[in-house]
Amino acid sequence: MRVQLFGTCMIDTFFPETGMSVMKLLRHFGVDVSYPKGQTCCGKPANSGGYARESRKAAEQFISVFEGSKDPIVTPSGSCASMVKNHYHHLFKDNTMMRDKALAVADRTYELTQFLVHELKVHEAGLSGKGKITYHASCQLTRELGVKEEPLLLLQSLNGAEFIPMPYADRCCGFGGVFMAKMPEISTALADEKLDTVLSTGADTVTGCDHGCLMNIADAVRRRGARIAVKHIATVLAEGLK
Repeated sequence: MRVQLFGTCMIDTFFPETGMSVMKLLRHFGVDVSYPKGQTCCGKPANSGGYARESRKAAEQFISVFEGSKDPIVTPSGSCASMVKNHYHHLFKDNTMMRDKALAVADRTYELTQFLVHELKVHEAGLSGKGKITYHASCQLTRELGVKEEPLLLLQSLNGAEFIPMPYADRCCGFGGVFMAKMPEISTALADEKLDTVLSTGADTVTGCDHGCLMNIADAVRRRGARIAVKHIATVLAEGLK
């Protein structure tokens, strides 16, 4: 099986180690992974900020990079996957050719845990884990993509790890893309509230599927001096490979 990896801005700029975990994980399960050159931002931040023209340019670039293949497109970000699947075709509502291209690309796009569960059955592979792990359910992943059970199945399947459900796991952490930049006081308050909930579980690791959320939570951890690891789910799973 071949896939094309969309790496995301956050991973490319701040968390390359997560990208390596994704590659390691997919290759372990026999997937031939390509990383198409020319990929840039999916356009989510611009779209969230109301900049449709700029978002459309990013979408055009994404489509031009990925449209020449029939392979699945996998991305370790619920917000990016949702942008492609749920918003691209609206950006081209007045351009039938580009709308059709957007829909075709959307049909091939998977958020990472969707692909791992539905296509590779990784939750049945007997991966190992360690410690106590809790999970934050990010907004676009949960509400727009409808991905709720897949991350839980993967985490619950880890032999040697204890999965601890987080109360109000789908409550916003305060990142919200441009929201964090435009309303930092509210964003910080929500991150602190999220950290309180994380710490109440007694877990030693909190994970999730979107690095935006995890970065905001990690900032709260740093400010508070809390002792808990913040890791993308790709890293948690890759650490359990034999």
